[in-house]
Amino acid sequence: MSNYKLINYKKWLKSFFNLFSNEPEDRDALIEILRNSEHRNLLDADALLMIEGALHVSEIQVRDIMIPRVQMIIIKYDAAPEDILSVVVESGHSRFPVIGDNNDEIVGILLAKDLLHYFSNPKKDFDIKDMMRATVFIPESKRLNVLLREFRTSRNHMAIVIDEFTGVAGLVTIEDVIEEIIGEIEDEHDFEEDETNINTHDNDRYTVKALTTIDEFNDYFKTIINVDEYETIGGLVINAFGHLPKRGETVNFMSFNVKVLRADKRRVRLLLFTRLNLEETSDESTNLE
Repeated sequence: MSNYKLINYKKWLKSFFNLFSNEPEDRDALIEILRNSEHRNLLDADALLMIEGALHVSEIQVRDIMIPRVQMIIIKYDAAPEDILSVVVESGHSRFPVIGDNNDEIVGILLAKDLLHYFSNPKKDFDIKDMMRATVFIPESKRLNVLLREFRTSRNHMAIVIDEFTGVAGLVTIEDVIEEIIGEIEDEHDFEEDETNINTHDNDRYTVKALTTIDEFNDYFKTIINVDEYETIGGLVINAFGHLPKRGETVNFMSFNVKVLRADKRRVRLLLFTRLNLEETSDESTNLE
């Protein structure tokens, strides 16, 4: 190899390795590199969304995505097998918390498939305790990346979420966590129009679907928003951002801090509203009341 070719080869190697020498200083810088890679067609758009989702779950707590207690579909410990089957068929779910004397007493988890053993031999005495699986309890503050790892190692698919007073706050499934990474998973039992648009997680935190109408938002929060050019709260929040926000972005909106929980390249899907204290509400916050 001639000296000229050797020098050019060394320059090429130096340039190549320089691509990897500039390590991102933080997560935002890493995400920016990944997004630039997607713009240059080096990374598939769906792959980028999943990578961002995998990074994002470490910032989300269980309370942000759990199914609230009031929406839990439960089975009573002393329910007849025919009544249990009716709940299973109507809900389309595969796992159900079993309660004792009250809703705070979760005594086990019933898998729908375990009912097949009884209905294949209905002459056998029915005892729900022979079918129940052990209950996993987790705090509201648990991070999703930690929960996902626990789900994988324990092979559990559902956990009961408890609040600071050890009362039942809701439940979360492995599907809920995976959806935060890869996006919404819809099946034949998902009817978005029948689901509640606004859910209360505690006194100051609410998850709000972006498709919630301004009128419904006003009725729920007793606000007075009158903006003719927007029909949904999602459109109004996008206006507050000034751009189509990505998952994890936040903005102060009226008396709330709003965080984007679910979004894709075309629209915002789910928002987390957290009430601000008076001293936290800045003069620059959007005010449309």
